[in-house]
Amino acid sequence: MSTMGTLPAALGPVTELVGRELEAAMLRERLRDPLVRLVTVTGRAGVGKSRLALEVVREIGGEFGRVEVRDAGAPDTPSALAGLAGLAGLPALPALPAHVEGRQESGRALLLLDGCDHEARPGAAGALEALAGDPRVVVLATAVEPLGVYGELLLPLNPLPVPGPVRGGAAAADPHELQEVASVALFARRARAADPAFALTPENAGAVAEICTLLDGLPLAVELAARRLRLLPPHLLPVRLRDRTTVLSGGPANAPERHRSLAALAEWSCRGLDAPARALLERLSVYEPGFGLSAAGLSAEPAVDTLMDRGLLVVVGEERGELRMAVSEPVRSAARDALAEAGGEDAARDAHAERYRTLVGSAQAGLRGTGQEHLLRELAAEGANVTAALRRLRERGDAEAAAALVLGCRLPWLVQGRLREGLEWCDELAGEGGPALPDAVRARLADLSGAFALALGDPQEAVRRHRHALALGKGVGDRRQNALVSAHLGAALLAAGDPPGARAVLVTAHNALEAMGVTGGAAGAAASLAGVLRAEGDRRRAQELLDRAVEALRRSRDGRGLAGALRREAALALDGDEPARADRALREALRLYGSVGERTELPGLLEEFSLLLMRTAPAQRPRTVRLLAAADTLRAATGAAVQDEWRSAAERARTDLGARLDWTDFAPAWAEGVRMTASEAVAEALSAPAPSRRAPAGPAPEDQSLTPRQVQVALLVSEGMTNRQIAVRLDISEWTVVNHVRQVMRRLGCSSRVQVAGAVGRWA
Repeated sequence: MSTMGTLPAALGPVTELVGRELEAAMLRERLRDPLVRLVTVTGRAGVGKSRLALEVVREIGGEFGRVEVRDAGAPDTPSALAGLAGLAGLPALPALPAHVEGRQESGRALLLLDGCDHEARPGAAGALEALAGDPRVVVLATAVEPLGVYGELLLPLNPLPVPGPVRGGAAAADPHELQEVASVALFARRARAADPAFALTPENAGAVAEICTLLDGLPLAVELAARRLRLLPPHLLPVRLRDRTTVLSGGPANAPERHRSLAALAEWSCRGLDAPARALLERLSVYEPGFGLSAAGLSAEPAVDTLMDRGLLVVVGEERGELRMAVSEPVRSAARDALAEAGGEDAARDAHAERYRTLVGSAQAGLRGTGQEHLLRELAAEGANVTAALRRLRERGDAEAAAALVLGCRLPWLVQGRLREGLEWCDELAGEGGPALPDAVRARLADLSGAFALALGDPQEAVRRHRHALALGKGVGDRRQNALVSAHLGAALLAAGDPPGARAVLVTAHNALEAMGVTGGAAGAAASLAGVLRAEGDRRRAQELLDRAVEALRRSRDGRGLAGALRREAALALDGDEPARADRALREALRLYGSVGERTELPGLLEEFSLLLMRTAPAQRPRTVRLLAAADTLRAATGAAVQDEWRSAAERARTDLGARLDWTDFAPAWAEGVRMTASEAVAEALSAPAPSRRAPAGPAPEDQSLTPRQVQVALLVSEGMTNRQIAVRLDISEWTVVNHVRQVMRRLGCSSRVQVAGAVGRWA
């Protein structure tokens, strides 16, 4: 029977662990391993290291002959640690017969050494080295950083996962889905402890998700926020936290001082930092989470490692090999407070704004060429910082710099689907009552606002804005810019259902751009003009123009522009009853959109591909449902409206699919599509089988994409046979059957064996 030491109040009462099941299981396994001597749970302050360690000790303490719990930061730590070697004074263990060898566990001692940080760190490391001589002593330590002792095993503890972006905004948050996110589950449990009437509802779920995200999923911060519901309703709490998370306080009176408020936690976390590290931390506190080291000018900054070791600077993602970083909360808020008190916040924000203005400006040359993919993804990753820079430029009254930054965000924002935001910035800077700007700048902003209006699905408004841009541009005399605006106006007129008007504008714009050598603009105008010719029934000339446009866009490496031209090529191919050629064009467009992270035009392309799939691969109906659902959801995220002709086509497709599929097949497929990210939707579409070039063979169109062996396997699956039974029947290995079943499910667009049976049943 174990003898448990007195548990310090700092470790808190017995509480359930939320979202730590995996870490707890790993820790139990390591402590039970007879070869393990020291396990250190590491992680930033407030992440729950002490609670995890204590709960695991409570669970498995009875398996040890003696358990000691020590607070490494207590005043009597030095003398107490010096005597911990007495743990080795357990009675000598006699050699045991092999059949009872497992009982040796009762002769081991377990020491929990909590809080081995700052001043306690050297003493803790020395005591652990002194204990290293006795193999019966197992030490579990908690610390912000590894102790650096020989034989130390690390168990890093990260903050709890936070919700991803809520599709359709906070009002669309699903409380049942959010409850599965660990940080939200913790918030809900602690909120009920503070207010028994609290429940996660559709009305407050979005606010709770934002709270957990603002707090980085840090358990202590989430718990303090939940206690705050005694004073503020959930929808008001994020407003208090957006500027400074350090306002949270009210931790238990018997907790350490650093656990009673986030301000105290931040101060304790930064204790002992040298001057260069503190200065860097304050400089980085004005950056929004997700900045790249190169964007922040930190590629060779030695203090970065110091901040990362302490958990003050954390990795939040990766984009094409470059780490995305963030200053962790609440340290970021505290560092900004310190910067403001020292009078340096304005200068730091100005330097931040200048860095991102330069970043966007230097990207312009590559955005329409070979650097497009890399630059679009980098600017998407830095989107929050670009917006912060724009706000700073507006605050200090630098209207021309703000306008230049907005104009530089034309392609990135169109790709990212930031359409409403872009339109509002254009109107704020160039609208009536806005700042005084040169006519040339106002004309470019009006033209850009037309591009956003067209992307939002309002071609008439786009026409109005482009005409206003032309009117402003006449007095400027910039022939190149006016020709580009005319090309944009022609595209808007075509979308608005005015092919003759579009033709008149586009022919002039195309000729002018070609004469000036504006390759990309001329190719875009040619693609739009091909659309006009197609609408007028002149497919031959439309194809000639498109071929030239596609060739020019390939040479310039404008992937997004090329994808748009390929969509027009697919439409022409379908007019000529060439589904295989249309399929190839749409697949290439999908790959191009996927490579640049396209959001605005992707939904329309997914719908076009879905309609083609319905025509060429009837067995892919569940996949088609998923793609249509994904298109709907992704479009809603951009705020764009769909044109009437496409809305009716998509509605007819959904109606047809609903009639041909059982509700038990249609509903799950639709739900799966709603949950897809853009990259997942692209992958789903590209995994569909290509149209067969041969005449259909076999009993029904559903089995066109299956090999004869796969048809055999599908039939046996429909009979309810297991993989082993099918292997015996066909005299092949079970692993081969598994592979065949996977291929059958993929090609038939099924996600279960039941769906395979349903598809086979429709062959009859």
